[in-house]
Amino acid sequence: MEEPWDLVVVGAGPAGAAAALGGLAAAPGLRVLILDRASFPRDKACGDGISPDATTVLADLGLAGLLDDWAPVRRLELARGSHRVSRPMHRPVRVVPRLVLDDRLLGAAVGAGARFERHRVRTVVPRGDVVVVDDELAARVVVGADGAYSVIRRAAGAPAVRRRAIALRGYVPTTPRWAGRQIIAFDPDDTQAYAWCFDRGDGLANVGYGAFGRDGLTRTALLRRLGELLPGADDGADWRGHHLPLSSWRWTQPGGRLLLAGDAAGLINPMTGEGIHYAVTTGASAGRAAAAALLAGRPDTAGARHRAAVRRLLGRHLRHTAAAARLARAPAVLTAGLSAAARDQHVFDDLVDLGLGEGRLTPRVISGLARALVH
Repeated sequence: MEEPWDLVVVGAGPAGAAAALGGLAAAPGLRVLILDRASFPRDKACGDGISPDATTVLADLGLAGLLDDWAPVRRLELARGSHRVSRPMHRPVRVVPRLVLDDRLLGAAVGAGARFERHRVRTVVPRGDVVVVDDELAARVVVGADGAYSVIRRAAGAPAVRRRAIALRGYVPTTPRWAGRQIIAFDPDDTQAYAWCFDRGDGLANVGYGAFGRDGLTRTALLRRLGELLPGADDGADWRGHHLPLSSWRWTQPGGRLLLAGDAAGLINPMTGEGIHYAVTTGASAGRAAAAALLAGRPDTAGARHRAAVRRLLGRHLRHTAAAARLARAPAVLTAGLSAAARDQHVFDDLVDLGLGEGRLTPRVISGLARALVH
């Protein structure tokens, strides 16, 4: 076995690329290897929305302007039955296909000094002062960014994610009705499901239907509900289904040399299904934690460093999203949220931050919900 790599990142999506970038920014001399079973560019099922908070993280990694050639989307429309709110977002989002986003991020990581190899990781075993990958490679620290059914998560002994969502995504030509906006249509028959349509700005829209806390739904059933909630959105192509491991009250990261980021860490917003922001945030944190541990000569402390950093960044936010997701299961609360957002731009902004970034249940959101429920 050749000389151990300082850092091996399993998974080359946003979380993995951010981990490599974060590690190399903190310690440019690190030997970093990224492994993924796919070649790039490659497609990935996703809503494709890049939130302002995610863009800020990318800028902190030296990638300001990476997505500036994609049109900003400034309006968000939310609806459930006859209840509707349509307002401008105080910070725009961009809708960028993962075929483009992931390839650019991986290219940036390789440009910063990481090496990429196509390889499907099957076993990861801590052994002495290294981690052995598939009996072929050794690393001082490994970051698991390998998705919802992470090999690294199992190897680290982290508990299985208890709650998941299922979603189906496709692309359709953008109609004038959908242009320049993100649209979320909550299912009147299921408060934990919604259809979406996000204008990419290039003539196509990302559309789909997702159901939280449910499994076993067929593609036919998902497409039918999408077409009923957003007529015409089901007449698309490039359909891909995926499972989402939803975050909960408390986030778990074991100590040691195995670090988790993004979907592998069980970090998907349980209100909205947003995951790109969590991916780049926790990926960057994992890379920096690995670099700090390696520079200190204590790679075995990388997990504890990463755990402390993520809890500092997202701990309170995760508790608030878990509480909000549970409250929103009640139809009256979901409707009250739409009504409060329709009456007050500030409440709308706070709810957007809660669903797409690092926001919390602010006093004005709580008071707005209370007033709407009383009304």
